[in-house]
Amino acid sequence: MEDKEEQNAGQHEKWKGGIKTMPFIFANEVSEKLAVVGFSANMVSYLTEQLHMPVAKAATTLTNFGGTASLTPLLGAFLADAYIGRFWTIAAATFIYLIGMSSLTISATLPQFRPPPCSGGAALPCKEASTWQIAVLYVSLLLAAIGAGGIRPCVVAFGAEQFGEADETERRRTWRFFNWYYFCMGASMLMAVTVVVYVQDNVGWGWGLGLPTIAMGISLISFIAGYPMYRNAKPAGSPFTRLAQVVAAAVRKRRLEVGREPGLLYENDEIDKGISMAGKLSHTSSLRFLDKAAILTEQDKLTPNTYSHPNLWHLSTVHRVEELKSLIRMAPIWAAGILAITAAAQQNTFSLQQARTMNRRISPSSSFQIPPGSMTLFTMLSMLLTISLYDRLLVPLARRFTGLPRGISFLLRMGIGFAISASATLIAGFVELHRRRKSADPISVFWLVPQYGLFGASEAFTSIGHLEFFYDQSPESMRSTAAALFWLSISAGSYGSTVLVGAVHRYTDWLVDDLNKGRLEYLYWIITGLQVLNLGYYVLCARFYVYKPLRVEDDGGGRRGEGMMGS
Repeated sequence: MEDKEEQNAGQHEKWKGGIKTMPFIFANEVSEKLAVVGFSANMVSYLTEQLHMPVAKAATTLTNFGGTASLTPLLGAFLADAYIGRFWTIAAATFIYLIGMSSLTISATLPQFRPPPCSGGAALPCKEASTWQIAVLYVSLLLAAIGAGGIRPCVVAFGAEQFGEADETERRRTWRFFNWYYFCMGASMLMAVTVVVYVQDNVGWGWGLGLPTIAMGISLISFIAGYPMYRNAKPAGSPFTRLAQVVAAAVRKRRLEVGREPGLLYENDEIDKGISMAGKLSHTSSLRFLDKAAILTEQDKLTPNTYSHPNLWHLSTVHRVEELKSLIRMAPIWAAGILAITAAAQQNTFSLQQARTMNRRISPSSSFQIPPGSMTLFTMLSMLLTISLYDRLLVPLARRFTGLPRGISFLLRMGIGFAISASATLIAGFVELHRRRKSADPISVFWLVPQYGLFGASEAFTSIGHLEFFYDQSPESMRSTAAALFWLSISAGSYGSTVLVGAVHRYTDWLVDDLNKGRLEYLYWIITGLQVLNLGYYVLCARFYVYKPLRVEDDGGGRRGEGMMGS
């Protein structure tokens, strides 16, 4: 009777997950991007025109919001992996985000939440928003940033885990999931900078913020409604505590010698069961100092219940040691992605300034001028087109030559993206040189399309490859934390751009308000040189990277297979 119940439970679990859960999960990500991009793209206009903030204060507010929203994923990932799981983290974060967006919508709709309109004239300056009105704004933005911190690292990991790793067909769908995810994210961003921004500018901020808020509410309801269909991995306790235990045990046993036989190191399937449901990590020969944490000493053997319930601060399992090794091996690859973000960040700063000085008419006879901010449409369109061609054409073609189910490895995919990004920055420098020489007779803004398009193609390779890498190579119980590293690299790349631009501006006269008197192309070429060096560094890291070795067990507990993940 018990066997029959277990069989029914197993069949019920197999029914869960899969493609049928994707609409519920993607709806959440689309709504988050509609909200954050739709607001951020026009946020300076709202703060200066509606709340009458000084431009410098508005820019600082925007920077603080973006920086906070890129750091909170670390907190959300920690809570998901350690305590409450990804489903409840996403649900709670979406609810918090909804409260923040609702507060923003109400403040944009009701006049008492904003200062009175400007009466006009220099003698009567606009009245800035009061302290309590600014407080409502800051609290709303903080809630939105906290909500983003729970959604961003968990949605991608939660969606990918709906496809099992043991079955090869399911694993292929996992790899395609990252393309689907990024395509949906890009499409929602495209809608945000077109439809939502148009509504904000031409209909009103109440509807402009209300539409993403309504979408967020609908996505929360649909996401919760899909609960019976989801595969939910249980939280396995604090991953940082486990990492600290490995380090502590290795330091404690630092004077011991690691034997050549890895089978002598301590393993315990029972205590690792909750953090190795997809398979156990096999021993690797790198970072041998950490292996000392798994040495079973005579003192350990004399301690009661060591084999069944060891003191993990004194003795660790091979699986837990390999978790830490996996993260350490991932760090150099993660670092290589930061400079690509630094290069792409110039699209929202100096590339916009270039566009303002150029002929933005669609045709010589047209009176309509393309807004500088709309040039990012070419980046998004290029990204979406590249993702579609990659999934439909490149993968099947590459599969014939490489034999890999995914066509090319995620490491090669990232490398291609880095090379395209360097090419885009190099071309941007030559276009700026041509633009400045023709400043008396401005050239068409469409000269910027190649660099925008190349940055979009680069993102399709680099960012999705990064996501694949983090999910595939991170320890199973730390996948939300690993996804947070993706957002952390974006934050680091943005701050890196600030530092680089600040240094160039301080020590040179290349970056002046009048681009025609500056040397912006020199900045682009400095970034190009750094990217070439970064590409060389990345090639070395990828060449010597050791893939995560996963040993999959069959239902009877025997060894089913062993191999390097991602290869």
